[in-house]
Amino acid sequence: MDWNAFHLSLQLAAWTLVLLLPIGIVTGRWLAKTQTRARPWLQAFFALPLVLPPTVVGYYLLVFTGTRSPIGEFIMSWFGVSLVFSFPGLVVASILVNLPFAILPVQRAFEAVSNELYDAAACCGMTPWQTFTRIEMPLAWPGVLSAAVLTLGHTLGEFGVVLMVGGNIPGETRTLSIAIFDRVQAFDPLAAGRMAGFLLLISLVTVALGYGVLERRGQQRQKSA
Repeated sequence: MDWNAFHLSLQLAAWTLVLLLPIGIVTGRWLAKTQTRARPWLQAFFALPLVLPPTVVGYYLLVFTGTRSPIGEFIMSWFGVSLVFSFPGLVVASILVNLPFAILPVQRAFEAVSNELYDAAACCGMTPWQTFTRIEMPLAWPGVLSAAVLTLGHTLGEFGVVLMVGGNIPGETRTLSIAIFDRVQAFDPLAAGRMAGFLLLISLVTVALGYGVLERRGQQRQKSA
């Protein structure tokens, strides 16, 4: 078992979740409430990673964030960090490829919040922030939790974008999925099977816990009603 690779996968999943979930909440809520004509195009853009091969996303990241690109040169000159073949680059790639998992469930959750509740909150003198924290977020919480679980699970198992952007550098970009690929390439099915089984178990437990929390919350709502 490659524990260093597993630890790196957990780090990648944690950073992706911490940075992406607020983006998912803000963007998902905005998409749910906006009336702009560009909304279908924006939704299509955010959903692209679901239909595009990860290698395509990885390729464009290499093109636009490489050291010879304007963005890559700017980041290197100001922050001294290269986004190619580095852990920060993995985080950026993971955020982009997980956009639909973080945004779409949140958007559907906020769309289910009745507009009449906003009118009632305004009549009670609640500020927009109070309405968001006391009414919207509690009602949309199942969607937010679903987004968190999907983002975490998908990041742990991501392979294509990780390999394209990060390569296979031990201790820096070699995640558990890359380690499994290495063992298969080295004709070591026993080690690959152990790691694959461990990743399968972790992913199953993560998703099951998420569903368990949602089911318990639903039961609590039924009792309170």
